[in-house]
Amino acid sequence: MTISHFGAVLLFSLFTSIVFGITQRSEPRMMIRFGAFCFVLFVGGTIAASWIMWLIKH
Repeated sequence: MTISHFGAVLLFSLFTSIVFGITQRSEPRMMIRFGAFCFVLFVGGTIAASWIMWLIKH
């Protein structure tokens, strides 16, 4: 089984966001919201960094 770089980013973002949500908030609703927020930031940051690296190369 092989996984692409983007798939690896999604897996890392998912698991890290779950841990951050559980450890950083005390109420279940806030855990889910913070976890989703972290997930979006991780994936968005990775996409932004990818575009920046592409622009630097070209």
